[in-house]
Amino acid sequence: MTLQHDFDRLIPRRGTGSIKWDRFPELDPFWVADMDFTSPPAVLDTLRERVEFGIMGYAQPHDGLIDSLLGYMQNRHGLAIKENEIVHLGGMVCALSLVARAIGKPGDAIMTCTPIYPPFLGVNNDAEMECIAVPHVCTDDRWEFDWDAMEAAVTPETKIFLLCNPQNPLGRVFTRTEIEQLATFCERHNMILVSDEIHCDLILDEATNPHICAAGLPEHLQKRIVTLLAPSKTYNIAGLGYAFAIIRDDALRSRFMSARGHTLPEINCLGYYAAEAAYRDGESWRQDLLAYLRKNRDTITEFVRTRLPDCVIADIEATYLAWIDCRNLGHDNPAKFFEKEAGIYLSDGNYFGAPGHVRFNYGCPHSRLLEGLEKMAKVIA
Repeated sequence: MTLQHDFDRLIPRRGTGSIKWDRFPELDPFWVADMDFTSPPAVLDTLRERVEFGIMGYAQPHDGLIDSLLGYMQNRHGLAIKENEIVHLGGMVCALSLVARAIGKPGDAIMTCTPIYPPFLGVNNDAEMECIAVPHVCTDDRWEFDWDAMEAAVTPETKIFLLCNPQNPLGRVFTRTEIEQLATFCERHNMILVSDEIHCDLILDEATNPHICAAGLPEHLQKRIVTLLAPSKTYNIAGLGYAFAIIRDDALRSRFMSARGHTLPEINCLGYYAAEAAYRDGESWRQDLLAYLRKNRDTITEFVRTRLPDCVIADIEATYLAWIDCRNLGHDNPAKFFEKEAGIYLSDGNYFGAPGHVRFNYGCPHSRLLEGLEKMAKVIA
């Protein structure tokens, strides 16, 4: 595989203040969703230019950023978004919390489906709401919604459904039929659908699994849809803290904005400029990244199925995160087992609402991926 950009290079990250590498420096990290690749050259060049300007004052969205976002929504999602439908945010998790506080009141409930990115299971507390978690079901190596269980679990007090599409940690790309059925479910039960699409530019075969952006669903549904997007995961710029919401309904957007209060941080100028460059000039790098991740995805899937026979891995359609069922290993906490015996740090399924599982981040050089997998195979053997 010949790529224009180099993803094989091993970059020492210890001692750089990295959560991934420095929080547990004695362990080999394959956990938090942070890739071990440099960001696109276009992003780095833009940041250098902005730093050399020398003044890092308070920032607001500038014309170049707006043009880049509108172009991204048109070219990537086929949507003619208006500038006033965009809400700029300092991150995805604070956006989830903001939705809870804008829509819910104490005693109301949020519904989501597990396993799921851990903050989905905690933002209800910010609004003194309950959390209703319904497990996904796996059929023929494919994760799906359990519609009957969702209908049985929903209550009149359930005001929000939190969706992650593509799904973290399962790597599913939900189909148009599934997204429309979910939106109809929310409409029938008078819920706001919050669609976290932070991984939508990391679909590994979009010809087979096209992304369905919630902001593109029929107009009559938009009065109850908040779509959340960010360049952070795709372009490895999460530390710069920029995300945005698309809220097409004026009343819902006003409700969302009014809940901000004084709780959200200012967005820094570098975050704005990095987002502009990523969406404007990062496409060739993204395509090379996807090709590299497909190779890593295929490697980890085959390795688990052939070398870790007591573990189960479903097909991965998106992201650089592999969800591995380790319940057959016979350990109460597989993540702790691999930490102690293999010296590698994986994300613990307990935090995703699914004990007995681990999440493996394969957004790293292929050689490092193989080293981590071999450490797992050795301790299992």
